[in-house]
Amino acid sequence: MEDWFDATLYPDVDPPTELTSLADRVDFLARLCAAWDFGVLPYLATIEEVRRPEWRDAVEACCLLTSHTYHLLRRWHNLTATPYLGQKLAYIRDDPNLAYI
Repeated sequence: MEDWFDATLYPDVDPPTELTSLADRVDFLARLCAAWDFGVLPYLATIEEVRRPEWRDAVEACCLLTSHTYHLLRRWHNLTATPYLGQKLAYIRDDPNLAYI
């Protein structure tokens, strides 16, 4: 695999040797979003890879409406905004400094 691929996203199974199918890419994105949402930052090379146009269909198919990271990926790929269905914590939502992030 390339240097952008993070095998640590596969603690439950052997990591794939390549991501050729749409299902493989969607699985990778779901794992990436889950880790990132919990504060495990991806490699810069991983971010650059998933921002490439070849990932657009996988981002669209992934459909993780409860993931902040998924909504960021949608924005990066100029996909139509979808509703965020995750938890909106009042202590974060009402923080006036949030506008500067």
